[in-house]
Amino acid sequence: MSKPRVLILGGTGFIGRNLVKYLVENDLCSKIRVIDKVLPVTAYFSKEIEEAFQKVEYKQGNLGNEASIKKCFDDPDGKFQIVFNLAAETKYGQSEDVYQEKVLDVAKKCAAQAKEVGVERYIEVSTAQIYESSKKPSDENAKLKPWTHLAKYKLQAEEALKQMQVPGLIIVRPAIVYGPGDIQGISPRIITAAVYKQLKEKMKFLWSGDLRMNTVHVYDVCAALWLISQKGKVGSIYNLADKNETNQKAVNVILEQIFGIETGFAGNMASTFAKMNMKSVTEDVNEKHLTPWAELCKQHGILSTPLTPYLDQELLYKNSHCIDGSKVEKELGFQYKYPKMTKELVQEQLDYFLKLNLFPDLWKK
Repeated sequence: MSKPRVLILGGTGFIGRNLVKYLVENDLCSKIRVIDKVLPVTAYFSKEIEEAFQKVEYKQGNLGNEASIKKCFDDPDGKFQIVFNLAAETKYGQSEDVYQEKVLDVAKKCAAQAKEVGVERYIEVSTAQIYESSKKPSDENAKLKPWTHLAKYKLQAEEALKQMQVPGLIIVRPAIVYGPGDIQGISPRIITAAVYKQLKEKMKFLWSGDLRMNTVHVYDVCAALWLISQKGKVGSIYNLADKNETNQKAVNVILEQIFGIETGFAGNMASTFAKMNMKSVTEDVNEKHLTPWAELCKQHGILSTPLTPYLDQELLYKNSHCIDGSKVEKELGFQYKYPKMTKELVQEQLDYFLKLNLFPDLWKK
């Protein structure tokens, strides 16, 4: 059986770059084309990612433009059998117009082209933030109630693609994705820990340690995406979440070990009071973190970095991110190789940026 031809939309992003590396290292495809508006040379690639990209075809493309999308799908050697859609605005706190354009509209336009050319598998990567906040693990049939604007438009994209009857459509909903190259997942907490090490103060987050923030390692996400593209049932939805039942305390314990700081939580009473004034609280918190971070980077000769301790207001509310990621195991035989977030895995994520001089080396003698 010949290896499939694969098109990755949004392929220089966090998940995309790791997916390219996974597919190349395992020699799974006859051709890989990566589409993104961000050039690889400006995407903060590690050496390993750079080497993987040398073996694929990269095209810069505007996935908001239908003519550009058509060029991205066209290939003289034949059609792409599998499309992974990772193209979307991933920053929090943007206006709804931005998410409408860069999440929903992009998803619809790319899916329309995939339908026109007749792809065999179309893997739409959504988010588990579309589930209602709950202490009970949300499976694929759980109640939907998006708690970020990004998730709101991801859900609308899912519904639009179902109505369009995109051939081979399968939807994937990951929990918080972390690992080498992560900027939006747990990285803001890692960066905040660095700030508190610099300030020599105790780091405290809102609410309590048992607030769930379930995770999944990016390497597992990539392996699962490939398996789903091969064996997943068309029309299905698959969550991705590890076995760790990660909560705020679990993350803080790891940060204490790495940075040698003390951590804690504000508790429900103080946090509920903060909730009533969340806009000003968020501004105060970010002001406290951003200036020391900038100074820290300057001290270590870091002139530019994509990393920031900025925490968006949407993410500071008491929303339990509790996800059941077992369906992909039961139906497809998938195994999570990274079932638990560990100090070593978070350190590997940190090392990715240290090697690129994007994070201050606080441990350098």
